[in-house]
Amino acid sequence: MPDGRLTRQDRQRIAAGLAEGRSYAEIARRLDRPTSTISREVGRNGGPSDYRPERAHHAAARRARRGTPARSPEPQDHKVLEVEEGAVEMAVGMGLPKMVARVLIGLWLSEDGRLTAAELSRGLKVSPASISMAVGYLTQQGLIRRERDPQRRRDIYVVDDDAWYHSTVISARQTLAAAEITKAAGQTLGLDTPVGRRLARSGAFLERISLDALASAERWRDLPP
Repeated sequence: MPDGRLTRQDRQRIAAGLAEGRSYAEIARRLDRPTSTISREVGRNGGPSDYRPERAHHAAARRARRGTPARSPEPQDHKVLEVEEGAVEMAVGMGLPKMVARVLIGLWLSEDGRLTAAELSRGLKVSPASISMAVGYLTQQGLIRRERDPQRRRDIYVVDDDAWYHSTVISARQTLAAAEITKAAGQTLGLDTPVGRRLARSGAFLERISLDALASAERWRDLPP
């Protein structure tokens, strides 16, 4: 295992890994470093979208000359970083765009599940425009909700215990609407035709699973932790 200091070559390899869309964990394995080392390095030097190896290397050299190395994270910090990274990778694997996943997980792991756009932008080290796109998508899907702070005239984005309930209901209702359209198309084309039968059967399937999902969401909405 190398010592804790990253070399210029290490930083160039980090930048290459980010450009290839690799996760912090993948980059860490390639460099034989802890994942937390990579996430700290990227986080303090512009974030994934603005990481520059030469700039990061010069910044590290300046810190070393001042004799004030960055604070080593507490054990709890390591745990949060590992949980955050794994959760983002899982969300991306489920189909969420990476920025959307980062915003969602950032809210889930915040102390009270409430952050402003400015707080999200600072915490994730990304532009306000990126945050705006992500929260718009998440709000539409019911995964977060928007509250207005009348005193400071700003929006606060909230994730709470009902987030997955609302998201499940929205998705099931969308599927139910698709089922009705598909069944109607089958009827129009005629159940005595191959295409009509295929559409009618597909619509019936979608209708049944969406109704089951709605019923299940209501049944388990108040499930205790």
